[in-house]
Amino acid sequence: MAKRRPEEIIGEWGIRDVTPPSQAERAKLAHEAELNPYTGRKLPRRIRRFRVEADRYLASLGGPLPYMRRLRQIEDAIGAHEARLAEAYAEHRGDAAAWRALAERWDFGDVNDLIARHNRWYPTEARLPMDPRTRDYVKVGGRPYRREPLDAAWILERFPAA
Repeated sequence: MAKRRPEEIIGEWGIRDVTPPSQAERAKLAHEAELNPYTGRKLPRRIRRFRVEADRYLASLGGPLPYMRRLRQIEDAIGAHEARLAEAYAEHRGDAAAWRALAERWDFGDVNDLIARHNRWYPTEARLPMDPRTRDYVKVGGRPYRREPLDAAWILERFPAA
């Protein structure tokens, strides 16, 4: 095998000889340059709505951030409660008073603790910017970041007593 020069490997040979395919490509580019409104002018500056910071790269190496894991735990816990409530709802199908009493006694302590921690730490952990008009953190996806704790009204909304 013939030994290759570094210029061939790296590609530092400069402008090559004009071949028919490259000449056709150059002509096509010249024609497109006439159609481009930005030819000979500076390109407009693109405003970027994010900051590139070293700590974001470092955080990404460790997997999901704490608020992401917490949101997953909240969703999993709510799903488990809904499954248990569906079973209990089937048992109390005809008795509205017993169903309301069960809904009042239902314990959401584990989920509500996660929700309280989410409401307290999410803006800091997710680095939400402040909205100067409302003097609160910006909405996430058009909705407030805060989650409401679960209670009997939440149960009766999903599984009505009547």
